[in-house]
Amino acid sequence: MARPQYILQPVNPYFIAFSLAAAFLLNLLPWGKLPGIPDFVALVLLFWNIHQPRKVGMGIAFFLGLLMDVHNASLLGEHALAYTLLSYGAITIHRRVLWMSLGVQAFAVMPVLVGTQLVPFVTRLLMGASFPGWDYLVSGFVAAVLWPIASVVLLLPQRRPVDPDDTRPI
Repeated sequence: MARPQYILQPVNPYFIAFSLAAAFLLNLLPWGKLPGIPDFVALVLLFWNIHQPRKVGMGIAFFLGLLMDVHNASLLGEHALAYTLLSYGAITIHRRVLWMSLGVQAFAVMPVLVGTQLVPFVTRLLMGASFPGWDYLVSGFVAAVLWPIASVVLLLPQRRPVDPDDTRPI
């Protein structure tokens, strides 16, 4: 039996802005040096780049990357480059990813999320920083595991019917 297909309502631009701001605030929390804490901005940005590529593009990704660089007091532009490449990769594969189930989508977006962690990793090494350890890249894998949860949560406002009716199957 095929899984049911839902017709989604148009996304509210304020909800997109709220979700990106909430992800940014989650990144601002003092997690310390705990390995495996995902980059929430990258996860939510990837979601919106795949589901709404005309509304959330590389310009927003670059701006959020600059904000993360300022917050982390890191080399200006390393997160901006990572998020811009993430956005480009997501917009490139967005039509293919939407046809997959959520579990398969997690595997499809994993290289993009790990690549997003790899860009600052390599940039810091090239600038002469000490080796941060391989556990730095674990957060990309954790973000890929969180992909199905993020997809369900971020699509909830679009799935509610405008006027529910028991006789209408859609």
